[in-house]
Amino acid sequence: MSNTSVYPVSARGPAEHEVRGQIVQAATEHFSRYGYEKTTVSDVAKAVGFSKAYIYKFFESKQAIGELICANCLREIEGEVITAIQSVDAPAEKLRRMFKACTEASLRLFFQDRKLYDIAASAATERWQSVIAYEERVQKLISEVIQQGRQSGDFERKTPLDEAVMAIYLVMRPYMNPLLLQHNFENTEHAPMLLSSLVLRSLSP
Repeated sequence: MSNTSVYPVSARGPAEHEVRGQIVQAATEHFSRYGYEKTTVSDVAKAVGFSKAYIYKFFESKQAIGELICANCLREIEGEVITAIQSVDAPAEKLRRMFKACTEASLRLFFQDRKLYDIAASAATERWQSVIAYEERVQKLISEVIQQGRQSGDFERKTPLDEAVMAIYLVMRPYMNPLLLQHNFENTEHAPMLLSSLVLRSLSP
């Protein structure tokens, strides 16, 4: 899998347009300083130096801008996970590293820029398309690792693949979903190792 995947977001105008990048950069800085909820499209327009009407030529709403920012954050997390598992060959170690990388990358987002993390929390609450796409890609990545393990004989083959994937995803979810992660800080140091070990025992042939 590649970390150049496209997350569907509600946007207008040419995707490569320079103004779109300026809007996203200004909005990211504004959200980071004042928070997503307190920022309006007018605030972003002033920060970029354009009219509010011109902003709407590229994004249909504040949420559409937030979606793209959220997608960028999730791409970074996904990229870290992919890098972590591509550096090893054994399916079991890939799964361990997936748990660890997901948790560490999500924690880093929370602690480094809390206001941007709040965008991700809003996205998770309202089930934005960028979040749904991210969850689907994580599940696809889990599926690929399980299939590799089944082909190599490391993992059992009796459980339907979709059930195994969803079960593992649900185990990982409290440490990658922003709404749940904030209630699981006390477990983040040991959880990736303990949970991945438990999952791997369940996958033994």
